[in-house]
Amino acid sequence: MPEGTTPSAQAPPAQPFDEFAIHADQVTPPHDLLAEQGVLGACMHGHEAVDEVRSVLEGRDFYRPAHETIWLALLELRSADAPTDPIALAHHLRQRDELNRVGGQAYLHTLSGAPFAVQSAVYYAGIVRHKAELRTLQAAGIRTAQRALEPGADPDLIRTDMEAEVREGRERALASGTSRLSRYLVDGWQFVSETGADTDPLWGTREKTVWASGESLMIVGAPGVGKTTLAHQVVLARLGLQESVLDMPVRPSRRVLYLAMDRPKQIAKAMARRVNLTNEAVLRERLAVWQGPLPAPLDKEPDLLADLAAAHRADTIVIDSLKDAASTLVDDALAVAFNNARQRAIRSGVEVMELHHQRKSQDGTPRDTRPSLDRVYGSTWLTSGAGSVLFITGEAGDPAVTLHHLKSPTGEVGPLQLIHDHARGTTTLDPTLDPITILRAHPGGLSVRDLAIAQTGERTPGRAAIEKARRALDALVKAGLANKADGIAGGNGGGQQARYHASARHIVAVS
Repeated sequence: MPEGTTPSAQAPPAQPFDEFAIHADQVTPPHDLLAEQGVLGACMHGHEAVDEVRSVLEGRDFYRPAHETIWLALLELRSADAPTDPIALAHHLRQRDELNRVGGQAYLHTLSGAPFAVQSAVYYAGIVRHKAELRTLQAAGIRTAQRALEPGADPDLIRTDMEAEVREGRERALASGTSRLSRYLVDGWQFVSETGADTDPLWGTREKTVWASGESLMIVGAPGVGKTTLAHQVVLARLGLQESVLDMPVRPSRRVLYLAMDRPKQIAKAMARRVNLTNEAVLRERLAVWQGPLPAPLDKEPDLLADLAAAHRADTIVIDSLKDAASTLVDDALAVAFNNARQRAIRSGVEVMELHHQRKSQDGTPRDTRPSLDRVYGSTWLTSGAGSVLFITGEAGDPAVTLHHLKSPTGEVGPLQLIHDHARGTTTLDPTLDPITILRAHPGGLSVRDLAIAQTGERTPGRAAIEKARRALDALVKAGLANKADGIAGGNGGGQQARYHASARHIVAVS
């Protein structure tokens, strides 16, 4: 015994199992309070976040009991289709006599006041879920260690029970939908009946849709043909400042975020043609404009588009233009990454409209004037991921251009002959090229090919133009505005094409 020590001061014999049991009780279980606060704060800002998070988390996954209580209250409010903001939440908890137990109304406002992005709620929930699984494993380990200290402990039985407990916990997580494997899973009936497949279009009609809800719209064309002019009219209609564009209805939105990345001053000048002082209140409240480059390319940060919409309370985003939103548009991998950002925004309930450019003609080669998807600049995956693609052809600054619908959700629109009023920033249909107007101007009637020639201005219109003309004439017959005289099959003397005539009813109506 060293000098100066007493038996009572000596260290006790080593007892590894007892020390483990003592230290295990002292170890703080895994948790992340900031992530828990992020989940709850995000759910207070947007009730759609509750729908996303509930597929990842259960109440018991929260480490703090107060957070579990708040989460259960948020679920109850959402189930009642009630607001989930701090005021509504405080009222709900007060009625249940639970407000003081969670820290009072001040703590609710603290949670909601933190700079958490609504679109990041699922990511935060994943952190909370991860920590909860670690706590479960920690508790199982402690129970296993305690059982190992019991007299007559059977290692094989302990091992079997421990493996069964871990397996059951994992199966329970998968079955309850709290796994990432079930994040976006719905049953077949819910998929066809509740995912918005039967929603009215944002622009157009159910029969002829220009912009479908839940699918992006891309407007393509050379510089100066009026892409921005047309887009601004759609934006103003989404703001409720006009009811239709090109004689087709536009559904109003809550708030539009315009990403003016390509020459914002010129974009502002173009929009100023369509607004005045009477529109000030609407523009201040329902239109937000981002000027200049984004914080990062969308192919690098796929959640940025959705986060921007959430941060500025927008349900519609306009990208002007596409070349400024991604690192490059010709690389297939980066184009797929951009489409991922586009689809994530749409998945979070944001409608997307994009302005884009066509390919330039090669030096020394004639310009191909026929519009097609392969004339859209960049990787094919850009147009593949878009729901609708409009292509404007014409010369820069020309008031008369043609709108082609290259990719349509339902019922192809056009081609439409457009007249731009550059002074007022408006676009109208050229009435002289409307099918019924052309038909009325030809008392002897028209064949399908005749109408295609009149609409395209080409002596030998392509097959697509002829089929569009056929559908337009058949639609007039179905509407009672035209009559069809069937053709005669060919023989030695040749055949005769079917001819269409404006109906007498229509002629009288317009006289």
